Order: sequence, then C-alpha cells, then structure tokens
Amino acid sequence: MRQLLELLGFLALVQGVLGLVHEFTGWEAGFVQRIGAFDGYELFVSVALLVLAGALFAAAESLRGP
Repeated sequence: MRQLLELLGFLALVQGVLGLVHEFTGWEAGFVQRIGAFDGYELFVSVALLVLAGALFAAAESLRGP
C-alpha cells in the first residue's frame, strides 16, 4: 500500500510540475492542459496536484511506522 501511495504521489507531483511549467513557459507537456474541464483553471489544478502529492507522500510515510 505504501508503494502505491508513493507512486500516485510521484505521478501527481510530475503532473503538477508539468502543469506549472506549461502555464509559465507555454511548453506543451503534461495532461492538465489537455483536459477540457480544466480550461481556465490549469494553474489551480496544478497547485492542487502538488498539494495532493505532498499529502500522498505524508500518508505513505505514516504507513512506514516507527
């Protein structure tokens, strides 16, 4: 379960960073800008993905135990 959380956290981190790179440089990368439902909200979704990644990494760390 810990490895799954870490994998999902890594994917969210990568997509969040790529979304921010797209917003600030215009470089076409990632999936955030390709989803029509996020039109106009790409920056907020990218930041939310970064926050989600942090939460997933924290949850994975809490499963590690003492």
